[in-house]
Amino acid sequence: MGFNVTCQPGRQAAAGVQQIGPDMLAVVMYFDPVNLAVYLPLAAGAGTRRELGRFLRELAVAAAESAARVDPDGEGRHCLAPAPTTRTSGSAVPQGDSAS
Repeated sequence: MGFNVTCQPGRQAAAGVQQIGPDMLAVVMYFDPVNLAVYLPLAAGAGTRRELGRFLRELAVAAAESAARVDPDGEGRHCLAPAPTTRTSGSAVPQGDSAS
């Protein structure tokens, strides 16, 4: 089943994880006023658990990158956010790294 949701987070927007019984997690996004929950069955086979783990990591990276673009001087960079870059001799070099 596929669907698309478009909404703008309100002032009380938040996200979190809820344990729903021993075999189910939910990633919950409270958009204020719209809520979206993605249920993740933990009792599924190992392959499915790996797929869910991969999806959640991709979601984390996408969220961190989006936050860095929207608010580059935010209250702290997430460890998954891409490093800011500077231009050196026409090539992008992550800050803190030296160009060799």
